[in-house]
Amino acid sequence: MRPKSGTLTAQELEIMKVIWPRGQATVRDVYGELRDKRDVAYTTVQTMMNILETKGHLKRVPGDKAHVYAPVRPQQIVVRSMVREFVNRVFDGSARPLLVHLLKEKGLSDRERRELQKLLDKEE
Repeated sequence: MRPKSGTLTAQELEIMKVIWPRGQATVRDVYGELRDKRDVAYTTVQTMMNILETKGHLKRVPGDKAHVYAPVRPQQIVVRSMVREFVNRVFDGSARPLLVHLLKEKGLSDRERRELQKLLDKEE
């Protein structure tokens, strides 16, 4: 059996991206926001949020009528873990090939290059 992964599926991440800025949300809150972007069933959102709770990404908090869900870990921590797992799996733990790939494939605007250079200078 594979070790438990901290990486979220695309659907799970989409739901978490709705909840993180709010701090907490009901299934109806998440459903409403996702419906603005694409066709999705209420029961699908409910099932996915229950899965996220089972996996330890969400916790239920007391609410008036409906269940209210709150993230267990901040977005920055989860994203950092997902990026680390991706770099380990795809690039054998080295971030350099990822950066080279991003520079060659996507390219950077002048502003992005300046920001990256500031980060590199700060690290030195």
